[in-house]
Amino acid sequence: MSARQEADRRSPSRSESTEDHLERIQELVDRNGYARVSDLAEALGLSSSTVSNMVRRLAKRGYVNYQRYRGFTLTAEGAAVAAHIKDRHRTLTELLTLLGLGPETVEREVEDIEHHLTPQTLAALSALVGYWKAHPAELKAFRRFQTGT
Repeated sequence: MSARQEADRRSPSRSESTEDHLERIQELVDRNGYARVSDLAEALGLSSSTVSNMVRRLAKRGYVNYQRYRGFTLTAEGAAVAAHIKDRHRTLTELLTLLGLGPETVEREVEDIEHHLTPQTLAALSALVGYWKAHPAELKAFRRFQTGT
């Protein structure tokens, strides 16, 4: 089983907070090459002490390479989980955008629902996004149906 499949299989055991932290850590690592507690706290709108405690827990669970007072990165397992979360986020963003929702609504809705999907539901939504992208006339027909025109 690949690391990403393993991340997908185990997703019910991760809290929303864990997933949010891993997602933001990966974004910081992508941007800076590492993450720091202060940067992560700012990105999440949390206190540094709250984030520091979570980072230590993530390190104990094998998701983060962490040394106190230094920057940190994700382990291979943490990176696989973050990649899964990013894929899920992208799929939902694409779907809601294709449905015609505005950017603010899309962002808010994705954050609200992304942690509550089963792998089967996510796969079905991903297939729908792929179908509509491959068949734009079908999307156009749906959008006409949706608006009643």
